[in-house]
Parts: sequence; C-alpha cells; structure tokens
Amino acid sequence: MLVAGYVAFGALAAANDIPFSVAVASTAILWALPAQIVFVEMQAGAAPLLAIVVAVMLSSARFLPMTLVLMPEMRDPRHRSWKYYIAAQLLSLSGWTMAVARFPDIPREQRLAWFYGFTLVLMTVSAASTAAGYIGADRLPPLARLALVFMVPMYYLLILTGSVRDRIAALGLACGAVAGPLAYVLVPDWSVPLGGLAGGTAAYLLLKGR
Repeated sequence: MLVAGYVAFGALAAANDIPFSVAVASTAILWALPAQIVFVEMQAGAAPLLAIVVAVMLSSARFLPMTLVLMPEMRDPRHRSWKYYIAAQLLSLSGWTMAVARFPDIPREQRLAWFYGFTLVLMTVSAASTAAGYIGADRLPPLARLALVFMVPMYYLLILTGSVRDRIAALGLACGAVAGPLAYVLVPDWSVPLGGLAGGTAAYLLLKGR
C-alpha cells in the first residue's frame, strides 16, 4: 500500500507539472506523504512559498510526539547523540509503528541499527515508487491516482490497529475514529487537527475518570 501511495503521488506530481527531480527529492527530504500532497497541491495553486512551508510544517507536526515517545526506547550509552538526530529525520508512521511493535523483542543496543535499516529501505522503495509513478503518469487515469492515494490512509489505519497492545491505545484510536468524521461534518477545513485534539482529549478524560 505504501508503494501504491507513492506511485500515485508520482503521477499526481507529474500531472501538476512538478519537476521529476523535485518530486523524487520530496520523498527523500519530506518523507511524509500527506505533507508531500499538500506541497504539490499548493504549488499547483501558485500559493506563496511561505504559505507552502507553513502548511507542510503543520501537516508534519504529528512527528514531534511520535519522536518523543520513540527516542527513549532507542537510547543506549554505546551510541553517539548525533545518530539519534539523524534517526529523528527518518521517522515516519510506518517506521514508528513497526518500531513500537518490534522493539520489545530487539536488544536495546541493536534497536538504532534496526531502525536505520528498516526506514532507509522504506525511503528507497518509496522514492523508486515516486519515480515509477511519475514516469508512468500518462497510463494512470485520474480516478486511479485518487484510488491509489486513498489506499494510504487505509494502510495507516491497519498498521495502527495492529499495533494496539494496551487499553489507552485502543481507546485513543476509538475516540479518534468517532471524533474525526464529526469534526469533518462541523468544520471540514479544520477537521483533521480538531478531530485529533477532540479524540485525544476525550480518550484522556475517559481514562483519567476510571
């Protein structure tokens, strides 16, 4: 599904006249498909550069709490600090979810190397998929591009559901699933941040009240 999403992104970039090198580089540099789609759409709409940068930053704000959760699980006195700064730049939902699930079975001193290997493989395959989608864009009708892009949220949902191991994670996922659609009905333009805030707050209050 990750490959399908990046093939669709490559086709989307080609359809909006984004240069090939920029499309592939965005996968390696931004390494966040939602942020990359925001980038392409705003660039195609001739949005100001500052607005594009701010929008991409806001769409990737989720990586901060993910990093704060994951880094303590990787830290080991045998590794130098700068290696963790690089690891933070390699973070994605796929890598984070798999790391959270696999780290309990991996010795602490090997976790950083595992994370590097896993995420670099993901990035390489995704960059190649972006290139393939860009080159083969003419063979993908618009409806197929959209279908491939929307496979990615389903992929995220499946890996998040598969990583649920305790009550707080299950409760947060359930509250988010309810709050997200409600927020979209009420305020479509702000449904993602407001749905996440409402769902997370509801899960926290429910858990605290028990």
